[in-house]
Amino acid sequence: MVGTYRDRTVGVFGLGASGVSAARALDAGGAQVLAWDDVEARREAAASAARLRLDPPDAWRDFSALVLSPGVPLTHAEPHPVVRLARRHGAEVIGDVELFARARPGSRVISITGTNGKSTTTALIGHLLAGAGLPAATGANLGRPVLDLESLADDGVYVLELSSYQIDLTHSLRPAVAVLLNLSPDHLDRHGDMAGYIAAKRRLFEMAERDAILVVGVDDDDCRGIAEAMLAAGRGVVPIAVGRSLDFGFYVVDGVIHRAGEQGRDEIASLAGIESLRGSHNWQNAAAAVAAAMSLGLDKETIQRGLRSFPGLAHRMQRLAEVDGVGFVNDSKATNADAAARALAAYDDIYWIAGGLPKAGGIASLAGYFPRIARAYLIGTAAPEFARTLEGRVPFEISGDLVTAVRSAYRDASAAEGAGRVVLLSPACASFDQFANFEARGEAFARLVRELAEAPPGGAA
Repeated sequence: MVGTYRDRTVGVFGLGASGVSAARALDAGGAQVLAWDDVEARREAAASAARLRLDPPDAWRDFSALVLSPGVPLTHAEPHPVVRLARRHGAEVIGDVELFARARPGSRVISITGTNGKSTTTALIGHLLAGAGLPAATGANLGRPVLDLESLADDGVYVLELSSYQIDLTHSLRPAVAVLLNLSPDHLDRHGDMAGYIAAKRRLFEMAERDAILVVGVDDDDCRGIAEAMLAAGRGVVPIAVGRSLDFGFYVVDGVIHRAGEQGRDEIASLAGIESLRGSHNWQNAAAAVAAAMSLGLDKETIQRGLRSFPGLAHRMQRLAEVDGVGFVNDSKATNADAAARALAAYDDIYWIAGGLPKAGGIASLAGYFPRIARAYLIGTAAPEFARTLEGRVPFEISGDLVTAVRSAYRDASAAEGAGRVVLLSPACASFDQFANFEARGEAFARLVRELAEAPPGGAA
């Protein structure tokens, strides 16, 4: 329930899961809710599921606030018309996370952001806390909308994944622990340029409690710059790094998480053999999660046990099955080249399915991983562009669609010899040319793999 706007009128624009959740919470708190979405199908679904009153924004009058879906343009390339309308009416523009912060002030919050790894880190922190017996609720950009999370007792912890879009619409959140994993170019159309994107991420730290623990990955220049600025401002920064030691903070070398500080260095946990945390990118995620968990008092034994029992997340280097000696890995969440690099670095004999709706820069930055790729299978709009990049460097075929790519990759990988062969869906692209979202793409891949696994001998191809 959100009682901040009792007896006042609030517009809710964007009726996906978070928008419907916000509308319900506002209505339960006594607000007069005006709801709309530019997409008719979402309007119909919301009206049916939540019994919302639907009014187009040009009919809105005297409203106090606009609760905006995170995906609706706020500033760039230009504000959506509903944002301009709100400003003309003097209505504040906020998101559902801001409503949560106002409805539950004083709640203990761990917030996680970054370009890549947010979801795995968020889920892992929630898993570690639950394993330690602490009440924890995980959501926001991952899983359940933040306003749908159950109310927790004073010792409970809300673990919230936040995108830059959500941070843009939030002002009152005061996390006790804030995590910034990494930064690389993404969503530049939304933020104008890299400086705008970095500023949005940095605001999470600026909102945090003055005595908050700020966990920062320092393996890229932009995050390192933020860490240095926060340290100069007297904030409680805990750096994390992968592949090198630190004098202070948490770091991972050869799959072992270490902690360094005034009391010296100690080994916290080993990631060896944990398939759900395979790869150096997951080592960063694990180090961040461990730093956050230990700041709340978890001991080493509890953390090691929690790491080993972590099941991982769907669509993020998710190992689905092994068929005829070939592993199948669903990394559909890899919607840009930087994310795909993490999966390519984790395997040595790769039959790579890539493509979709391309993002700026393509896959040229992945050239260092090309020797690991036995053959590539290109799908979607990006296929011709990716083919030009791979020409003469990696054998490839333009498969066009996912069904063809999976069948071709399985045929080639099962005919090859040697251990460690994997068919890897790590598209380095958005999904929207052929699928509704990355989840739908990953689920389609999983269905195709199940069909291969269940086929009679000699019938899978």
